[in-house]
Amino acid sequence: MAALGGETGSELRDVGVVPVRAGKAPKDIQMATYMHGQPSPSLGDAKLRRSTVIEMIEKKIEYLRKEKTLNIYGTVFFGTTAGFSGILANFIFRHCFRVNHDALKTYASLTTLPFLSTIVTYKLFVTDALNSGNISQENCVLRSSLVGIVCGVLYPSALAFSKTGRLAVKYHTVPLPPKGRILLHWLLLCQTEVKAMMIPLVFQTVIGILNGLQHYAVFESTLEKTAHED
Repeated sequence: MAALGGETGSELRDVGVVPVRAGKAPKDIQMATYMHGQPSPSLGDAKLRRSTVIEMIEKKIEYLRKEKTLNIYGTVFFGTTAGFSGILANFIFRHCFRVNHDALKTYASLTTLPFLSTIVTYKLFVTDALNSGNISQENCVLRSSLVGIVCGVLYPSALAFSKTGRLAVKYHTVPLPPKGRILLHWLLLCQTEVKAMMIPLVFQTVIGILNGLQHYAVFESTLEKTAHED
């Protein structure tokens, strides 16, 4: 019988079945600590993995904070130059129309409105589009320069022309034009002085190009660093 038991035990071992001995835990209980032949992760490994994830998140937040800071400075500077363009436009048209009234009111509006319009327009057409990844570097530079031209030169000039023209009519500082030719008469009246607006036109275009290039470079650098950390 002993020989029969020994032969049976050896056959069981040959087919990979190990009999359960006294004092050993059942096989299903032993398998609870294993999963597909791998030991369950220890508490130290879980803490290490969690600290690594937290560090990566902190680095991404730091990169985004630096990008946001640089973009804010560039956008605010862009808006500030538009405000100075509005001051110059207001000065030119007030001189042309010989208007001396409501100086503080007109200068305040001609400084604030171009500043705010430049910042809002730049955010909508450049910053948001760039963060969504929908524009290339050339498109980013083009949009930035157009924002500088439209919001930094054309809009302040039209606003100063409109406000100063109404004051000229109100206080009769210049002869009233014939009916139906108001716009042409006022344009001829200030055509010489308005050429000075070419200075902010060139300046805003250059600032727009540089700001667009810098903004796109910061955005690309942030993406590369984030991808490298991942």
